[in-house]
Amino acid sequence: MSVVDGLRRLLKPRHIAVAGGRLASVIIRECDRIGYAGPIWPIHPEKTEIAGHKAYKTVADLPEAPDAVFIATPREPTVDIVAALAERGAGAAVCYAAGFAEVGEEGAALQKKMVELAKGMPIVGPNCYGVLNLLDGCVLWPDTHGAERVEKGVAIITQSGNIALNMTMQRRALPIAYVIAVGNKAIGDHGDYIEALLADERVTAIGLHVESIDDVALFSKAAIKALEKGVPLVVLKTGRSEIGSEIAMSHTSSLAGADALYNALFARYGVARVIDVPAFIETLKLMHLFGGLPGKRISSMSCSGGEAALIADLAADRDLDFAPIPPENAARLQELLTEKVHVSNPLDYHTYIWGNEPANEAVFTEMLNSGFDLNLLVLDQPRTDRGLVPDGGFAAARAAITRAAVATGARAAVVSSLPENMQEDDAKALLADGVLPMQGMGDALTAITHGVDFTAARAGWEKLVPLRRVARIDVGRARLLTEYESKHLLGRHGLELPPSRIAGTVEAASTAAALGFPVAIKIHSEKIAHKSDVGGVKLGLRSRADVTDAVASMSHLGDRFLVERMVEGAVAELIVGVVRDPQFGPTLTVGAGGVLVEMLKDAAVMLLPVTAEEIREKLMSLRVARLLEGFRGKPRGDIRGAIKAILAIADFAERHADRLVELDVNPLFVLPEGRGAVAADALVRMLD
Repeated sequence: MSVVDGLRRLLKPRHIAVAGGRLASVIIRECDRIGYAGPIWPIHPEKTEIAGHKAYKTVADLPEAPDAVFIATPREPTVDIVAALAERGAGAAVCYAAGFAEVGEEGAALQKKMVELAKGMPIVGPNCYGVLNLLDGCVLWPDTHGAERVEKGVAIITQSGNIALNMTMQRRALPIAYVIAVGNKAIGDHGDYIEALLADERVTAIGLHVESIDDVALFSKAAIKALEKGVPLVVLKTGRSEIGSEIAMSHTSSLAGADALYNALFARYGVARVIDVPAFIETLKLMHLFGGLPGKRISSMSCSGGEAALIADLAADRDLDFAPIPPENAARLQELLTEKVHVSNPLDYHTYIWGNEPANEAVFTEMLNSGFDLNLLVLDQPRTDRGLVPDGGFAAARAAITRAAVATGARAAVVSSLPENMQEDDAKALLADGVLPMQGMGDALTAITHGVDFTAARAGWEKLVPLRRVARIDVGRARLLTEYESKHLLGRHGLELPPSRIAGTVEAASTAAALGFPVAIKIHSEKIAHKSDVGGVKLGLRSRADVTDAVASMSHLGDRFLVERMVEGAVAELIVGVVRDPQFGPTLTVGAGGVLVEMLKDAAVMLLPVTAEEIREKLMSLRVARLLEGFRGKPRGDIRGAIKAILAIADFAERHADRLVELDVNPLFVLPEGRGAVAADALVRMLD
């Protein structure tokens, strides 16, 4: 049985076993209350009955191997029960107890023992709340929750029990099918859970709150399957302010933090990343109802000019398109609203039709017939406990947009500018009628952006390949190659290099003359990574005398020198680097290069393997791209040549992925169009 097979049994169990005392009874009663239809088998060494169900003394006494088991015992008995379940052939176990890998060496050793005894049987946790299945009424959850039965909905996977609990308490009408609090993830990583959930056609989208993803290769494989099936993934990833843990010697490591790698992972595989819980819920809600959006052309209607201006600004920040209303539709809207209203998108229809349900419906229907990818109605329901009781205009507007959506088949959403200004019952009613209730204008527009991006990503899922698993290597054994070695190693993979030779103190001047002036002189040493920092580089030397003086000035650093013809006429300088990440393996960074690389921090990170199209997209997203396009009358850079050079470096990194620790080409000179790109300096550190 694979981990995914075991998780499928856990998530949709034919039978449940619960081990423990008080907490076991809580789970059993909740399963009965919410309507689980299968048999429930309590396990207890002394009791004969728990919560009205016959109890069994041991796992061996159960009628058959259970699909799902909740273990609510202290940590030592938990390990023994896991071993017995594995022997019996159970589907998977949820281990509630804490005190394992999260608390130190002793706990880590106990968790390791439990994993060994499990023999591959999935373990949710330990140190977790458990699993809620609101489709089938299976509540393997010993604490309070706010979830309710649904026929279909989103699945939420989280590493925090409290965040999981909070998600179930949301009042935003998000239908939740599953909640899985994974805890320590003893056996089963995020990719396993995603793949198991994809087997359930009732799951409309999958949301993940993650602190880290242990197996990014497995995650990438599952993300491709999700794109293929059309099930959106939404991630709330914490740790955005952290950098990668490994400190490399090259400049590149100062640019490529771990969070940038997660961004690259999510962007490549069509995963929507959000930064807080409200955006997480609103994005999942949109994905649940629409499964993505075909484009970014949106419309908005409200009875307030202030709201129209606000939503226009917020949409512009997110590159959403309030395209003009087509002339024929605009003319009909003008007739409906009279000359008192200026017809535009966003539309402020004032209050002339307020409370008039037929008039509302006519206006909304015309807008929905205008061909936009999503149509928004901004509507904040007033509170009823203070001041005047609101009139019926709000209900009329909701009814009108619902009928307009049904009549036209167009996508529609009701958006409250403040999250609290939409009642849960109203939101549920809208959702049931196929109209998206969105709470919080900014979060709503963020969700729309993610919906557009998901559809675009899904269109190219067949071209995606999973990441390769990272080989563990002893980076301490890696050797720093000299610049000369590094360059010529890369040159054999297609990287263009300037002519160069190694020379001693005496022959340096004659070597320079043979190569042709101007030249650069650099100290030749395996021990010096950044030569310019110690005075080991002299540029623009135009005579034998210049070379002799340069060699003399750096003689205290060594007696061997790299003599190299200068590269002249560059349009731009790039840095191209590869850093080995413990999770992602070798990763590629491209940015503005030269001595100011760390100050400018103009860089983009890519995962390997990489395509020419992705390199072009990332390269042209940088600020330095303005130079490549011909800045202020300067010649255009050879963008194709730059991409070819970057691909050569990426090819080298892939071919040596099991040996390479880091690589740094800085600068890569991009010459005018048609002249290519040349590596003026390089550093490679790798195993022999």
